[in-house]
Amino acid sequence: MTQVSTVLPHVEINPQGPADATVIWLHGLGANGHDFEPIVPELRLPESLNVRFIFPHAPEIPVTINAGYVMPAWYDILEMNIDRKVDVDQLLRSAEWVHQFINRERERGIVAQRIIVIGFSQGGAVAYQAALTYPHKLGGLLGLSTYFATSDTINPHVENLSLPIEIHHGRFDPMVAESLGKEAAANLKSRGYQVNYRSYAMEHEVCFDQIEAISEWLQNQLG
Repeated sequence: MTQVSTVLPHVEINPQGPADATVIWLHGLGANGHDFEPIVPELRLPESLNVRFIFPHAPEIPVTINAGYVMPAWYDILEMNIDRKVDVDQLLRSAEWVHQFINRERERGIVAQRIIVIGFSQGGAVAYQAALTYPHKLGGLLGLSTYFATSDTINPHVENLSLPIEIHHGRFDPMVAESLGKEAAANLKSRGYQVNYRSYAMEHEVCFDQIEAISEWLQNQLG
């Protein structure tokens, strides 16, 4: 019998038939894996895609910018400046946890090219690091209202140089300025990645039009 890796606590939503693809979706600071769970039915994906959704729970740690208050977080944020000084070691550890989820899905029979990583806000910063450094070609990367925290230190893996990348951001985001989303897109394009950028008339959130776009993008990558 195949050995299945141990992973972080998480929410898992399985399709009616045997899973043939997996979406790993990371929440933002202070939330948990249930945060984006209600979006799954709203995506209205065809049953024929047989997509499994995994929503990991970040561990609870003290967060410096919130006076050391303990909350779910993928890494500590040390300063809330334009570039956001973060605990990079913790971010890298979280990216490794995502790799563990990907490895487990492959052990369960899902090929790497049918595994997509999505991250919102802080989870998006981890998603960039995790997807771009994974040693097998993945199905896609979607960054939502996020920033490329490890752009200066990342060592991307050659297997994912052609990774399909989608970036969404709110034009009125008071938490993560849209300039950071645009900066991430420009940085990735300068490295040769094919990036599609979309902006929406919203703040730090997800809107209906965006959910439709996410559904279309997932179907394009997995159809």
